[in-house]
This record gives sequence, structure tokens and C-alpha cells, in this order.
Amino acid sequence: MIETSTSPISSLLLTWFEQYGRKDLPWQQQPTPYHVWVSEIMLQQTQVNTVIPYYQRFIQRFPDVNSLAAAELDEVLHFWTGLGYYARARNLYQAAQQICQQYQGTVPSEKEQLLALPGIGRSTAGAILALAFGQQHAILDGNVKRVLCRYHAINRWAGETQTEKYLWELAEFHTPRERVKDYTQVIMDLGATLCTRTQPRCPQCPLKIHCQAQQQGQQHCYPVAKPHKTVPTKTMQFIIIHTSHAVLLQQRPAQGIWGNLWSFPECNELIEANEWVAHHVNIQQPQWEIGALLQHSLTHFHLEITPLYLKLEKNVKVSDKLLWYDLKHPPACGLAAPVVRLLAQLREQPPRVTYELF
Repeated sequence: MIETSTSPISSLLLTWFEQYGRKDLPWQQQPTPYHVWVSEIMLQQTQVNTVIPYYQRFIQRFPDVNSLAAAELDEVLHFWTGLGYYARARNLYQAAQQICQQYQGTVPSEKEQLLALPGIGRSTAGAILALAFGQQHAILDGNVKRVLCRYHAINRWAGETQTEKYLWELAEFHTPRERVKDYTQVIMDLGATLCTRTQPRCPQCPLKIHCQAQQQGQQHCYPVAKPHKTVPTKTMQFIIIHTSHAVLLQQRPAQGIWGNLWSFPECNELIEANEWVAHHVNIQQPQWEIGALLQHSLTHFHLEITPLYLKLEKNVKVSDKLLWYDLKHPPACGLAAPVVRLLAQLREQPPRVTYELF
């Protein structure tokens, strides 16, 4: 346990916040519990500048919990397309429905109630309670971990159970009772603007006098890197059946990568692609045009995707689980990131060979 004493962090950061803290972020203009919650979910593993346009479009379409809960999941995923980590969107949607059912559309202000909602962990709950309700709760997102690891020169990987427990104790110790909303914002700001992962701007940091990593001249050594683990590479083929104006997509299962998103049918071998086409669009012995290899990285593995193109002269009737995606007038549906890239390529330079239907 950490002994009780007076932390210099909060007073130094709050003074710095007055001049340098971020106060014009979109979710700060109307810091309702709903706006704070949506922004915090979007900011998980995503930088502020990336989040801002997505947040603005999302809030314009779903201005409150009720409108989000009443929407179709496919539309929610559509407004999330490109932001990545789509489980966040699914959890946000499910949580909105629970809030409407259990709390009459009001985001709860109790920690245990927030933690019971999908997609809200300890740090996100703390941020919502601090930023939206002014309650004294600590946060420990990636920015805060980095600041604390450098400030205290913690020479263990932050992902270890005991290290993370210690970091939570430090986070709670440094969180003040007064102005907790400003403190929560400023410690995130510090990590995002000065105490960055690479090339930290230590001379401008308000904590430099007390920062142990700075005193040691070892700020680049903290946080300690995660033990190296080889990331495997998986290969797959995308079956891209298209006309001059539309392309065939298939909705993925709820579980697994790109859950509930629309993607191209996939296979591992050409014979599987032939069987899929024979079954779904009744074409025997298709003449495939093989596209350039597409590489895409996920959290736990890399993907190498080979596109297999088959151009038809016109749309054919397909089952309800498939969708003819109009390239000129796209429907509102969630798309996996590599699908977005391949659709853009298809619009710009479609393959040449056309399979005529008889």
C-alpha cells in the first residue's frame, strides 16, 4: 500500500491546465454523461484527432441514448466504419439498450452500475464519473499509465497484474478531491501532448522537477516495453463478385473478427471459391482475376488477403444473408477496414474481364 502524503502532481498539473489544457474538444462543449461516455469509448486505443470527426458524425445521428438504442446495429456499425475495434460499437449499442430498459434512458452515476454495462471497464467508468459527474474516481488509460510509469520510474511492464495493481494505487493516490474533472482531463492531456510515447517533450513538462525518469535521464526507457511475442500471419482469399455498379457482400457472424460487419465472402483455397460461387450464384468454372495482395494488421495477428475478382454483366438474385452493395449509392452498413480499401480500388479501377450470364 502507498503511504498517505501530499501529492505534488495534482497542483502542478492543474496550474498547467489553466494555460495549456485542452478545453475545446467537441465532447467538452456539452459534457453530458452520454456525450462523455460515447467519447470515452471512442478514445479507447484511438487518438483524439482520429476520434473527433467520427464523434461529431455519430452524435449528429445519435444525439442521445434513446436514439442510439432504437437504431439498427448495422447503422451504428456504419457510423463506426474506419474507427476500428468494432466490439466497442457493439458494446455501446447493447449498453444503450440496457440503459433504456433499466435506467429509463439515463446514464447511471454509480460505479457498479456503469461497470455492469458492456464495454465499460474500471478506467472508462472512472472517466465518466469524473468528467460527467465530478466524482472522485481515478482513471488509468494508456496516457496515464505512461505518465505514472515515467514519474515513478516503474521498471516493470505495465501489463503485469501486480504492476497494474500498483499503478491503480498510484492513480488513486494522485487524484485530488477538488477539481477532479479538470485533473482527469489534464493528466490525459499531458500524456497525449508532452509525455508522448516517443520523443517526450520533457523541458516543457510541469512534472519534470519530480519525475524520476527525467532525473535519471532515462525517460525513453519508460514505460518498460511489453515482452516480445511473434505475431502470426494468416492468409485468406476474398471472393469479390461484382458488376459495373455493385459488389456482393456477406454479413459476418457476431463472434470473431469484424463481428456483424459486411465483408466479402472468404475462403482458403481456389476450389472453395469455385464451390461458393456455384452454390450462391450458380456459376460453374468461373474465370477469376487475381488482384494484388492486401496486407492488414489486427491486434493479435497479421492478415495477407488475396482478392479473387469475378465480374458479372448484371446482378443475380441472392439469399437474404448476402447484399448487393451499390458502389455509387452506398447503403448504411458497417464495413471491415480492408473491405473499405478494396471497394475504393474497385470504384477507381475495376477488373476488366466480364462473365456473361446465359
